[in-house]
Amino acid sequence: METKLVVFQDKEIRRILVDKVWFFAVIDVITALTGSDKPRDYWYRMKKRELESSGIQLSTICRQLKLESSDGKKYMTEMANTEGLFRIIQSIPSPKAEPFKRWLAKVGYERVQEIEDPELATARTRELYRAKGYSEAWIEKRMRGIAVRAELTEEWKQRGVGEAPEYAILTAEISKAAFGMTPAEYKAFKGLEQENLRDHMTDLELIFSMLGEAATTEIARKQDAHGFPENRIAARKGGKIAGDAREKLEIETGDKVVTQENYLELSQKEVKKRLKEEKETT
Repeated sequence: METKLVVFQDKEIRRILVDKVWFFAVIDVITALTGSDKPRDYWYRMKKRELESSGIQLSTICRQLKLESSDGKKYMTEMANTEGLFRIIQSIPSPKAEPFKRWLAKVGYERVQEIEDPELATARTRELYRAKGYSEAWIEKRMRGIAVRAELTEEWKQRGVGEAPEYAILTAEISKAAFGMTPAEYKAFKGLEQENLRDHMTDLELIFSMLGEAATTEIARKQDAHGFPENRIAARKGGKIAGDAREKLEIETGDKVVTQENYLELSQKEVKKRLKEEKETT
């Protein structure tokens, strides 16, 4: 399952892609539309009120899916697809509801477009990174890394690896061997919380991440790894290849590849500076 954050009027909405359908965290939507500092209580009262007035149990519209919370842990969370959210929004007495409906319809329409033409998703991702101030050189590496990761997860899927929990374990094996840290430890090292780790990697960190995952894919194919245990061995080997290369580079340069650098505070000044540098080099 693919997990992403989207933003509505400066409020983050968590979502998960299940069988090509986006499911949104109901609690996040309620926070965005009501501004309540106790959205869970608001949701509880809203369900109770709707049940009493119309006999409809809003929870039946939702699905329980595991989603990462602000503490970095994953919890079962009530999620609803676009149709379900429209029904839930009808029960929210808020002037923000109508703009959200339009926004939600736009998100759904864009997803349909992306399914029909995957290049649109790539183009939108590039534009998002540009808007945040990332350099073109960084964006190229990030996009290539996304492709390498997608190829690896598809390989795992074909080789009988389960999705969410097993993918996370195998990814941790690659990261540990490549960088000496699991993704969770890496995020803590960089001072990150809910942010995507790779969105805060330097160019070299992205390169070694790609090397570890590309090597893992190739090893799994050559050794015809099947199931979780065999692919776990391949993940360790692939990560070690990247780790050995990283250590050799560090010896030659005297600098560490893994840094605490992140892009949490990409200021407008930095954005303009990066854009200027890009123009001067092209």
